[in-house]
Amino acid sequence: MEPLLPSFRRELRARAHALHPVVSIGQHGLTPAVLHEIDVALLAHELIKVRVFNDERPARAAMLADICAALECAAVQQIGKLLVLWRARPPAEEPSPVPRPPRKARPAPAPPSSTAAARRRRGTGAMATRDGNARARTPLGELPPRARPPGKAPSGVPRAAAPRRRRRVA
Repeated sequence: MEPLLPSFRRELRARAHALHPVVSIGQHGLTPAVLHEIDVALLAHELIKVRVFNDERPARAAMLADICAALECAAVQQIGKLLVLWRARPPAEEPSPVPRPPRKARPAPAPPSSTAAARRRRGTGAMATRDGNARARTPLGELPPRARPPGKAPSGVPRAAAPRRRRRVA
């Protein structure tokens, strides 16, 4: 794999700062099973941390080089026993489009009566209330003011904030 540009490496280090190690290499060293787990993690996450439980610095550096050569990934950073690895995610294959079944035709709705349609267009006319009495509608531009319950603030005015609780420091 080609070496990473310093600016891209810096960005990857910043992204990896909050990550936790997803693979640990123990006393048996770099086994095929560990390589497989690193490969799976790189496919899923693209940027991972690996913890190596080995006290010898040259052995950890050799292990990092072996991982990068075997999995074609790039070493972003090595801090003590933590290795940060990156490999670009392979391009996703686009799924083939599934043909949709044809839609069923719906019957056309019945046309409304001409007087009701004219009233809806004009925005005026009689409107029945719950008690059965008819009352006149106002034109759409002139709506009556809404009645507010007592103690409510008008719209656009923020409510008073509740007092904030203090967090207990443990």
